[in-house]
Amino acid sequence: MFAALARSILVVLGNSQINSDRFTFIHAIHDTWRQQSAVLRGVVLMCVSTVAFAIMHALVRYVSSELPPFQIAFFRNLFGFVFLLPLLVRSKFEMFQSRRIGLHALRGVVNIAAMLMFFTALSLSPLAKVTALSFTGPIFVAVLSIVVLGERFRLYRWLAIATGFLGMLIILRPGMVALDTGGLLAAGAAALWAVAMILIKLLSRTESSVTIVGWMGIFLCLFSLGPALLVWQTVSAENWIWLSLIGLSGTIAQIALSQSLKETEPTAVLPFDFLKLIWTALLGVWFFSETPDLYTWIGAAIIFSSGLFIAHRERRSRRQSSTKISTTK
Repeated sequence: MFAALARSILVVLGNSQINSDRFTFIHAIHDTWRQQSAVLRGVVLMCVSTVAFAIMHALVRYVSSELPPFQIAFFRNLFGFVFLLPLLVRSKFEMFQSRRIGLHALRGVVNIAAMLMFFTALSLSPLAKVTALSFTGPIFVAVLSIVVLGERFRLYRWLAIATGFLGMLIILRPGMVALDTGGLLAAGAAALWAVAMILIKLLSRTESSVTIVGWMGIFLCLFSLGPALLVWQTVSAENWIWLSLIGLSGTIAQIALSQSLKETEPTAVLPFDFLKLIWTALLGVWFFSETPDLYTWIGAAIIFSSGLFIAHRERRSRRQSSTKISTTK
């Protein structure tokens, strides 16, 4: 997908008869990029996604002081879809070739609910805290994979899941401090993201990545419009700029993350996802005077390590299964 976007840009530049030297320079960058190892490309793309996500989160936090989170979510989806159009045009709108519109719509409903909760959390709680709680997503996915997809029960998975939820409790500290609405919304959003990931797994069995992304863009725009209209406010000229940047950074983050996981094994790039917490913590300190407490860092490290351990063990199990299958042939 990332390469397709680059090729689309090259085509646009060529059709616009841009300076040939500039056109050759972009080609050279693309060729150099493809010459790098798959692991290096995956790591670079994962790092790009963490920076883009951190920027989007900080912009949402900033704009939420003037606009409701529901309205911000709508414009994030609208501008995000606009930035996806080059990919959809290049695929000749292959996205419409689907027989599972109902499942795409269900994924859209779950996704928009998670996004509205997450954006509201960003407007209420410190950036680092919300980001740390978002790391519980893979933990919830592990639970749902057993319950919904019927994946095999393994003791290490349940131990890692329990450890991950312990990290969440360390951050929230129920009974020790007052539970803040933002923290609870962030945890709830992570759980809904996990449901969306399970739906994507089901869709990926028959649908292409372009189809999944395309329908997601359409349904997210449609489903976020209603809640936005309920709280609609006039958008200032300055905020139009920030809203478009939210859409752009969110789109870059999603594409970079998706392509990173396609380039190489998830366990090779997932450790770098923790950079997202570092970037959001820095942005929180610089722009919002938010200093993450020790509990946030400890809880985030536990949650992230649990998710990473699950991914590593699942990769190992898949390799062992593949080896057994190959030896029996």
